[in-house]
Amino acid sequence: METQHYDVIVIGTGPGGEGAAMQAVKHAKSVAAVERQLKVGGSCTHTATIPSKALRFAIFQMTEANRNPLFRDAGVSLNLTIPELRKSARSVIEKQVDMRRTFYERNKVPLFHGNGRFVDAHTMDVVDDDETRHRLSADFFVLAVGARPYRPANVDFKHPRIFDSETILDLSFTPRSITIYGAGIIGCEYASMFRNLEMKVNLVNTREKLLEFLDDEITDALAYHLRERGVIVRHREEFEKVEGQEDGVVLHLKSGKQLKTDVFLWANGRTGNTDGMALDKVNLVPDSRGNLKVNENFQTDVPHVYAVGDVIGYPSLASAAYVQGRFAASHLMGSPCDRMMIQDIPTGIYTSPEISSVGKTESELTQAKIPYEVGHSLFRSLARAQITGQTTGMLKILFHRETLEILGVHCFGANASEIIHIGQAIFSQPPPNNTLMYFINITFNYPTMAEAYRVAALNGYNRLF
Repeated sequence: METQHYDVIVIGTGPGGEGAAMQAVKHAKSVAAVERQLKVGGSCTHTATIPSKALRFAIFQMTEANRNPLFRDAGVSLNLTIPELRKSARSVIEKQVDMRRTFYERNKVPLFHGNGRFVDAHTMDVVDDDETRHRLSADFFVLAVGARPYRPANVDFKHPRIFDSETILDLSFTPRSITIYGAGIIGCEYASMFRNLEMKVNLVNTREKLLEFLDDEITDALAYHLRERGVIVRHREEFEKVEGQEDGVVLHLKSGKQLKTDVFLWANGRTGNTDGMALDKVNLVPDSRGNLKVNENFQTDVPHVYAVGDVIGYPSLASAAYVQGRFAASHLMGSPCDRMMIQDIPTGIYTSPEISSVGKTESELTQAKIPYEVGHSLFRSLARAQITGQTTGMLKILFHRETLEILGVHCFGANASEIIHIGQAIFSQPPPNNTLMYFINITFNYPTMAEAYRVAALNGYNRLF
């Protein structure tokens, strides 16, 4: 069998793989990409980020129309099913696939579709569904194979009413009630989404509070808002068994509680897609969840094999995967790596309303004994929020009491994932350009949501005197 050699082989065409492949080819390296699916884009495009966010937006449009007094007084009422709402995602996915495919075509990066399996440390076979085999070799490999929902063996995912975070998108009807087990990012996002469809929602959390990695005030605001909307949140619970029935699903908890709903969503953990790659041939051993350990440069225990994206675990964000791929490609080429690319990556959580943050939390600053102060802006006080009716939420700025350096920005509310980037831009500047005074002295358009930065900055500054 003829072996085709490349400088770099990237396995996976999601954000991490795309970032690595494009960075390497732009620096005149010969690059090949391996993708097990027939279309590029990875789970981000096909089963996770894009379809779930498209569904979320469709639900938002319907609920906003139903709540708008202009439409309500005119007798307009929408009651679309989940399959009907999902239609909007198809065109988005097709556009994303077409666009991303052209990246590889324009840059002359060959795509090999099939499962990649290592033969030795520098050789890989790619086998497609027809058992056609391509043998490839490379000086470097970047594993960007992503992850899938973790499925415990004692939960029957073949049952028509039991779902994980990918199969839930294929719901053929709109249920009246749902239990979500796992209150991480995915669980909280789906709880918000389904409650907006007026479903009864049980959100079962195995931890003390929601999204513990966020600022306490933000998680408290989210918990309050979910409960105010009617979501039943249950903390510190563990499942005993999941019982699928003809008319619903019963979740048995170790505390003795039994929760019966129309459908059940398992949203507790993910597993790296490393099985079937024959990693033993390259002396790599994934952990119990299929993830790979990497160093600060995204090298695995085998230095010429890099791993990026969800397969390395936290933060498991598409945005993070893309810059990790670019960073890994730069490092393997011996090019200077801008470490800022992979530091202080903002979170973007698409609950309703959204959550986004960058930098330190109050708890982290308190633990580090850094003298900080807080500036708040409540969205209900902003003219733009009053006009749009999206008054739930706030922006908070954490800054050093003495230097006024921005230490963290946290946002809960409509368009938080967009608003955060204003704070990120100043937060990432070198001193003395990264202080509170920028927001105090700059002129913001009025009325805008961005004005929240000026309000929060003045609120915090006034606390110093």
